Amino acid sequence: MTQETQQPQQPIAAVDAADERLVRVVSPADYLRQLGGRLRGGDLGMLPVIFGLIAICAFFYSREPTFLSSRSLVTMTLYAAPLGIIALGIVLVLLLGEIDLSVGTVSGFTSATTAVMFVSHGQSLALSILVAIALGAAIGGGYAVLYVWIGVPSFVFTLAGLLAFEGALYWVLGDQGTINLPRGSGLPVFTRQKFLTDGQGYALVAVVVLVYVGSRLWTVRQRRAAGLTPPNVLGIAIKGGALAVGLGWLTYYLGIDRGWGYLPVLFAGLVVLMDLLLRRTRWGRYVYAVGGNEEAARRAGIRVGLIYGSVFVLCSTFAALGGVLVAGQLTTVSQSSGTTDTNLTAIAAAVIGGTSLFGGRGSAYSALLGILVLQAIRTGLNLMNVDSDVRLIVTGAVLLLAVAIDSVARRARSSSGRG
Repeated sequence: MTQETQQPQQPIAAVDAADERLVRVVSPADYLRQLGGRLRGGDLGMLPVIFGLIAICAFFYSREPTFLSSRSLVTMTLYAAPLGIIALGIVLVLLLGEIDLSVGTVSGFTSATTAVMFVSHGQSLALSILVAIALGAAIGGGYAVLYVWIGVPSFVFTLAGLLAFEGALYWVLGDQGTINLPRGSGLPVFTRQKFLTDGQGYALVAVVVLVYVGSRLWTVRQRRAAGLTPPNVLGIAIKGGALAVGLGWLTYYLGIDRGWGYLPVLFAGLVVLMDLLLRRTRWGRYVYAVGGNEEAARRAGIRVGLIYGSVFVLCSTFAALGGVLVAGQLTTVSQSSGTTDTNLTAIAAAVIGGTSLFGGRGSAYSALLGILVLQAIRTGLNLMNVDSDVRLIVTGAVLLLAVAIDSVARRARSSSGRG
């Protein structure tokens, strides 16, 4: 037996462990150090909106304890979901540094199309909804052509769309002006009366926790196979346990009234799906790359036009879906559908939730957090019997504060070399 075979084999260090320039997050102390460095560099993420939401809830609860009652929270989630779906599309557009000012009127026009087909022409509800969503996707495709092939700025063609689709809404409704959806039809029942049972709610929580823990363990396996330092398994277990406890308690508390509505569950599912697409797919990485620096992305071989086109299509599709769901909640479509503050609410929710107006930074969860902030403000002020003009002033002030925080953080990132 040779001397080489007698020596024990040394474990091979991970690739990122061998390079001190690479940031590794293994222990809780590593995570805290990384978090502190990000905050000092202006990378605030969603922390401002989370703290803001906590402060808003604490303020309204101190003034009106029923604000955090089970019934109030159930109602809040129900009415936040449709506008949150529209805001989800705005998040995607803002990630590219663009804007869509027409999501409100697109939602009104497509919902009117659904109502006319279903009520006036006797078509099936499923077909009417599918036509509305397809119409929304076609509108997004038209926007993509205007932007990619002709070079019209998004502000211009979406402003034109805001006006044009408001006219189309009036044209579709015609002399009727208002169409009422039958309350017993599928859409109003789905958006207003469908709730998970307690057993279904807890089963959904278990599925969510298992999917989260499973995805993180899969990441551990992939990083080990690539020779990189895997995430801390204890940290994954702690986060999974906290998620289970938090969602389980929320399910119990909402169950005191009616429980989880189908509509908020659909909204949350779309948020999670878009988050996975943005973080875990090549398309999502390309979206951030184009939003961060379009020219650099083009030189790297990314098909920039395809990315812009897909995002505009998704944005208008989400607007159409959100508009149809709003119509189901209100059980009516009128000439005011989507033409009031829908545009501003969706854009404000995306920005307040932490999506940067300068592109390249944000998350699908921005739509969820942002619309919860706005709905909390609306619900709290309504409980305090405050006039609607004050609500608009407060919403505008919160939006201005969010943009100011984003601007300050952007300067801090630039000075620290984080971009």
